[in-house]
Parts: sequence; C-alpha cells; structure tokens
Amino acid sequence: MAGITDSVEAPEPRGEGGAGRRGRRAKRGPLGKLALFYRQVVAELRKVVWPTRKQLATYATAVIVFVVVVICILTVLDWGFSRVIEYVFG
Repeated sequence: MAGITDSVEAPEPRGEGGAGRRGRRAKRGPLGKLALFYRQVVAELRKVVWPTRKQLATYATAVIVFVVVVICILTVLDWGFSRVIEYVFG
C-alpha cells in the first residue's frame, strides 16, 4: 500500500533498576506516597462543581423533609403493627 510505512516504536528508556516509569513510583517511601495521595485529592477537589448557597439550602431542605416524612410513615406503621400484635397476642 502506498503511503503507509511500518513504524516500530522505541521502547521506553529504563533506568538502572530496569523498572522504567514504574521505578520512580516504587522508589517513593511512605511519606512520598502520602504526599502524592494528598496532591491527587486536592487536584480532584478542584474539579468539583460546588453548589451555590441557594442550591445547598434547597437540597438540605428537600433531604430534611424527606427524612421527616419517612419517620412519620415508619412511626405510624410501627404503632399499627404494635396494636395488631397486642390484639392478636394480648
């Protein structure tokens, strides 16, 4: 085929340890790994789209209302089941 050449990529250069890229990461001590983790966490947190104060208030209100409704439903069900159990076994 015209215009297509076979190219072979050169292998990555390896250090004296023969580990290549992985060698730098493997040579890090526990504090180096902790620092890397911290830097990665901070980098990810910078990508987060934080809600505005109004959105946060709306979300919090929705969650609180939902929790209160579920608590009321469970309270009524518990009361009803306890009355049925008292009637059957009482």
